Amino acid sequence: MSLPTTEEIIDDISFFDDWEEKYSYIIDLGKSLPAFDEQWRTTERLVKGCQSNVWIQPGTEQDPVKGEVLTFAVDSDAVIVRGLLGIVMAAYDKQTPAEILAFDIDQYFAELDLESHLSPTRGNGLRSIVGRVKSIAQASV
Repeated sequence: MSLPTTEEIIDDISFFDDWEEKYSYIIDLGKSLPAFDEQWRTTERLVKGCQSNVWIQPGTEQDPVKGEVLTFAVDSDAVIVRGLLGIVMAAYDKQTPAEILAFDIDQYFAELDLESHLSPTRGNGLRSIVGRVKSIAQASV
């Protein structure tokens, strides 16, 4: 199962009336993430600054239109954070480094009204995840 696009996530989230339903949707997004290989659960892949454990394993693949794109295997030991990873991966997975660096993640989060509904530590963790992905993209330019 593939993740919805950022536009689909924005549309889906706006459909729900309350944040309990939105959190349930976000958790379901996390369930749709591909399985994470156990061998990747290492300290080198841990994202610093997250309250929960978050692992990111970058890779590359060839896209017939874009050429080489970055891929990200991700996981967390917290269900809500897995869902947040789904939101982030909808924006960044299978994109070129230039597309990742150009994507307005702040606008995306604002349209979701996400950060105002996360605890400060979860918000910081979300920023740490974005920072890690952007640093991987920057190193690939």
